[in-house]
Amino acid sequence: MMEDLTKYAVEISNYFSYNSVVILSYFFICLIMLILNAISKNKINNFLVIRRGSIFNPMNYVRLVLSGLCHSDWSHFRNNFLTILLIGPMLEEKYGSVHILQMIIMTSIISSLIYLILHNNSGAIGTSDNVFMMIVLCSVVNITSGKIPITLVLIFIFYIADEIIKQISGKKDNVSHDSHIVGAICGFIYGYFIF
Repeated sequence: MMEDLTKYAVEISNYFSYNSVVILSYFFICLIMLILNAISKNKINNFLVIRRGSIFNPMNYVRLVLSGLCHSDWSHFRNNFLTILLIGPMLEEKYGSVHILQMIIMTSIISSLIYLILHNNSGAIGTSDNVFMMIVLCSVVNITSGKIPITLVLIFIFYIADEIIKQISGKKDNVSHDSHIVGAICGFIYGYFIF
């Protein structure tokens, strides 16, 4: 039985490549979290959601990152990972697996901290901050000799300006627009100043 499984695994590996270690691992971890949350009837998300609390509680620090692995439902998960799976592997190839992992973790932490500063309530989950980081990072890749690429300007108009307008309008839509904006700023800083 074990030999048969090994044989099938080898055959499958001849056709497929785990071409983007960080992005694909991120996808599968978030998918597992989504399934576990559904099985537990939302207990996983309720436990890992960003919340204010004692600075002496180590779980509050863990939540700064792990809340980004949670999604409210399939639609939330799918919308985030359609973009991540599209542009993430290209970014991982350009910047390297270690750097893309650092960017994902740092964006999650920064976005979570800003969320806690701006909001009294708990409730932020998801990885849309990293989606916006990758969108902007992708457009910053083309900066050469100090010139601003038109694609970056268009990305700003279509993605970031829209998020700023939604944030300013104050309409309640259960979306953390400030996290999107923070993610975009992180993407710009990583692409233009750090990497």
